[in-house]
Amino acid sequence: MNTMTNPNVSLPAEWRDFLALTKPKVMRLVVFTGLCGLLVAPQAINPVLGFTAILCIALGAGAAGALNQWYESDLDSKMKRTAGRPLPAGRMDRQSALHFGVGLAFFSVILMELATNMVAAAVLSASILFYVFIYTIWLKRRTPQNIVIGGAAGAFPPVIGWAAATGNVTLLPLLLFAIIFLWTPPHFWALSLFVKSDYANAGVPMLPVVAGERVTRHQIGLYTIPMAAVAIAPWALGLTGWVYGAAAIALNAVFAALAARVSLRRSIPGDGMKPEKQLFAFSILYLFLLFGALVLDHWTIGA
Repeated sequence: MNTMTNPNVSLPAEWRDFLALTKPKVMRLVVFTGLCGLLVAPQAINPVLGFTAILCIALGAGAAGALNQWYESDLDSKMKRTAGRPLPAGRMDRQSALHFGVGLAFFSVILMELATNMVAAAVLSASILFYVFIYTIWLKRRTPQNIVIGGAAGAFPPVIGWAAATGNVTLLPLLLFAIIFLWTPPHFWALSLFVKSDYANAGVPMLPVVAGERVTRHQIGLYTIPMAAVAIAPWALGLTGWVYGAAAIALNAVFAALAARVSLRRSIPGDGMKPEKQLFAFSILYLFLLFGALVLDHWTIGA
């Protein structure tokens, strides 16, 4: 039988398919923010152990991504941007994805505890469990608040990095957590505005599908305000130096301007939603530059 014409027959999975399960594009930001949390910690960590800690963060994120795709294979098959993933495309069976995700999760947590400490391992474990059980299984299909509450899952990495180096969690890593937590809604809602039909077809209750574009745009503007305040807070509270403070003010000014443009406009059919795409693209750059400035500030100012 020709497997290319029978979607119910799984082709033998390749290493590329297992790599795709880990969502490598998403993992880059996860690894980067985790690395920044580790580098700005007041305690230095052995480079080998530090590398191992970042590897564990990557593996944990990959495990969460694999388990997410295992559970959501039916949704992925209904959306254009995810239909080519290994499971909906028929290149892998669900059991293989489940075993891969669970095995990767256990390995990452155990290795983290052996290489660093129990606190870092516990936070890593919490991040995986939160993403899989709270966001993927509980929230994603049930409420338009899925991104708001579920945003915590992606906010753990800098806390994990900090904990790996210090064995504790203090105010600065909690603020870094809060930045990503508040950044997630405007970031994903900007995306959801120009892929609204995908979510609607899959039956995912994203905010633009349930409440409409106008409400979504207003929410983007509203969430940008506390996000900017929390992003500037580390400098305002004396936890960082002027390098981070200047970068935070400038980056948040640009983010707020783009968010205001999205919040105040009405989309016109066929206009390409350029402002929404600009905000989504900049939001990714924003987080890279903000956390990069944090590390630069730590190395130059030593605050």
